[in-house]
Formats: sequence, C-alpha cells, structure tokens
Amino acid sequence: MNRRQLLGASAALPLMTIIPRSARAAPGPVPFAAAVVRQMAREAAAKAFKAPDNKLPDSLKDLDYDRYRALRFNPEKALWRGEKLPFEVQFFHRGSFYTNRVDIYEVANGQATQVPYQPEHFSFGATPPPPAGADLGFGGFRLHAPINKPDYYDEVCVFLGASYFRAVAKGQVYGLSARGLSINTGEAAGEEFPQFKSFWIEKPASNANSIVVHALLDSESAAAAYRFTIRPGDTTIFDVEMVIYPRVEIKNTGLAAITSMFFFGPNDRKEVDDFRPAVHDSDGLAIFNGRGEQLWRPLHNPRDLQISSFGDRNPRGFGLMQRQKDFSDYQDLESSFERRPSLWVEPIGDWGEGSVQLLEIPTKEEIHDNIGTFWRPKNPLPAKGELAFTYRLHWGPDQPKPSALAIFSRSGIGARGDDTKLFVLDLIGDKLKSIDPTKIKGVVTAEKAEIRNIVTQRNPQNGGWRLSFEMPVKSKAPVELRASLMQDDQAISEVWVYRWTP
Repeated sequence: MNRRQLLGASAALPLMTIIPRSARAAPGPVPFAAAVVRQMAREAAAKAFKAPDNKLPDSLKDLDYDRYRALRFNPEKALWRGEKLPFEVQFFHRGSFYTNRVDIYEVANGQATQVPYQPEHFSFGATPPPPAGADLGFGGFRLHAPINKPDYYDEVCVFLGASYFRAVAKGQVYGLSARGLSINTGEAAGEEFPQFKSFWIEKPASNANSIVVHALLDSESAAAAYRFTIRPGDTTIFDVEMVIYPRVEIKNTGLAAITSMFFFGPNDRKEVDDFRPAVHDSDGLAIFNGRGEQLWRPLHNPRDLQISSFGDRNPRGFGLMQRQKDFSDYQDLESSFERRPSLWVEPIGDWGEGSVQLLEIPTKEEIHDNIGTFWRPKNPLPAKGELAFTYRLHWGPDQPKPSALAIFSRSGIGARGDDTKLFVLDLIGDKLKSIDPTKIKGVVTAEKAEIRNIVTQRNPQNGGWRLSFEMPVKSKAPVELRASLMQDDQAISEVWVYRWTP
C-alpha cells in the first residue's frame, strides 16, 4: 500500500481493542471547551507514548482496495441529517490498512457526547460484518455542506489517515492533502507519522457559515491540540490553531505540511510515453517570503530524491499551486486535474527563522504522492515545551490575494540539439498590459552554467509574455536557475527558481 492509495482510499488510521459495547458504554455528555483538548495533549506528552491498539476482526483484515471501498456509510444516518443545519457528518469504517481507532464526539451547548459506533449504519459488501456488540470506533469522518447547490450537501473535507486531511472549494475535486504535523520527513532515519486520535465536532447554528473541529494528536515525539474553523465556499478556508507539546527535542519538524503528486508536465517528460500532456495535482511551489520577494518553483519528478530549502524569517505565505487549469493541459476525462485545488498557507503571528522545505521524490506512477512542502523552524522544538502556531489554509483556485506582479503560468523545457536545453516560460498578469514593451527585458542567471539567447516577446495566445533562453549542458551536475521580467531596475514578475537535473 502506497501513500497515494492511503489517501485515495478515503479512510483513516486511529483505534483500540475490540470490547463489547456493553463493557465500555459511551459516557454521557461531559463539559467541553478547547482548553480540555490542550490539557489532554499536555498530560499525554508528560507520559511515555503508548502505541494505539489496532486489533480488528479477521473479516476486516487484509482487505484489498475494492473490498475496503465497499465498506460504506449510509448517508441517511449522517449526523444532523434532517435537522436543516448547514453541515452534516458522515463516518468511515476501519479496515485493511486503516486499523487505528478514531473516537469522535459531538459538542452541543458546551457538552461533548461520544458518537457511538453502530455497524448497522454501514454496508459491508462481500465482507462479513463485525460480531454483534463489537465497538470498533471509526476510521475518520467527512463534512458535507451545500457548497455547489443550495439543496445538495457536497463532501467538502475529509479527516482521514494519520494526521492527513483535505478539502475542496466550489466546483473542485480532491487533489492534494494537508497534514497536522510532520516529523523527520525526508530524513534518512525514517519519517514519524503523528496521528489524530480523537475529534470533537461542534454542532453549528442553523445560520452558520462555518464549523469548528477540535482534534487531539499523538506520536512518539509529541502530542498536540488543534482547533479548526472551517468555512466552505469559492475558496474553502481553515483557520488552524495548534499547540504542540514535545516529549523530546524535535529537530526536524514540519509545520503546515502539504502533500501532493507530480508525475510529469511540460517541464519534465523524461521517459514518459503517455497520451496526456501533463499529470499532476500541483505544478509548483509559490512563496511570499518575509523579505517581500515572490518566488515560483515549478515541480518536477526527479531521478533521485531532491530536497530544496528556502530560508526565511516570518514568511508571508507559501503553498502548492495548480496553475494549469484548462482541460487541454491534461486531456484526462476521468481525473479532472484541471479542477484540483491549490493550497495556500498563510502564517499568522511571528513564526521566526526557518525555511520552506520542498521534497520531490522519484515516482514511476501517478498513484504516489511524491511531493511535500512545509515550514521547518530553524531551532529545534524543546522537550517538555509548549509551542503555539496559528495559520490559515486557503483551498481554492489560486493564491488568496492576486499578485501585483506577473506570474509564471507554464514552464516548458526541451532539447535544442544534442547538448543544449531550451527553456520556454509563459507569464500572465495585468502588470504586463500597462508596461512599455520596449522596456521589458528578461533576466536569467545560473550557477555553474552558461545562459544564451534570452528572448522576450508577447504571447498573443494568453495575452501575456514569453521568456525563453538556452542552456548548454556540459556536465551531469544539477543547475540552479533564476529568471524574471524587469522594466529597467524594477521587477515586473515574480522570480522563477528551478533546479535543473539531468
């Protein structure tokens, strides 16, 4: 089972021993506040980590993909169905590779009540149902709201698998995912996968346009408490408040982590024999750094693991974007890559020194999530500390605030003879419409490589401009490139940064 399938299967990971419901009846309502989850995380971090018990009935073990997908929740049993509220909640069953239990609570009038697991609310297909009285808990949940039509509750977000969650905006389909916390991602010693263990979902008012979800996370290195305020719409917004309690010093932390897929595109079609022009959930990493610089880093599918680090202090935002939005960019009738969301992270408050990390992992199939990005603080998170971070996630068609600068909409790379590469970069934006064309020039630099034949010209097909250049390939070493459009000494575009690898 690979990471892509883990997300695509739409189910999650937390659990507990199978005990008859009569032996562990769900408690009645108890007082609840956000401070309760923080206290639970604080107390958990003060103790040694206890791995979750992932026992399951034999009938639910080792299910293949199709049999697991047949474990379906009955929508008529959705939480708040028929109450004319702006949200409903449906649940995922545990099974196969999703073995860990998640406990879910409804919060109403300041009281939390556990949502009971009821096997009769699921259909099991060819899989025998669990034994009578078994209390398996859930694998995760999804929120539904009338985001596209006023009379239909579409699925708008899913919390599912370790600390993964994903969402869509109006008119979109699922693509990339976020994570509550990543630890040791990209490290040779191996990655640690923190898991959401419990959720508390606040019952919304009848006129609410948002819903609040609290979560408790745990792992070998840390526990954490989360408060998500979720607002679906043309852009779906998550306001995230997190408090981390490290058990040990954590040197390699990933905050506001995003996971995506890039198989191939016009900048990277090595050894690709496919009728489609491109296959990806995201085509680039955008960064607004604390120095006021706007960067665009096209993604690629390398032959070897590539890790890029963009040092910064108090970043203004970063995210994985899907800028190619036309069907003609993909020609895929089933996957609708042009409708996949971009995800922009907006840090709130002082995040200090650190770096935006980008991981690009080789893949030979589109089923793998091979792209990751996150904020890594410069200093390790201290053991026994309490650290709070607040940020906003924007799931939608683009960055939440359009750039005043021209942006790179497409990056194409191809051969120019046997030992030269041709780079063709398209730019769009209102900035280009008000500039004297005789004063526009392309600026391209490269480390340890020669740049030739820099050309800028109007592109009548997209109403923007095209910047092209050639680079002789004289060695097998990677080359770091930067390009932008300038008017005299003023930048009129974001900065294109790229690591070319043979």
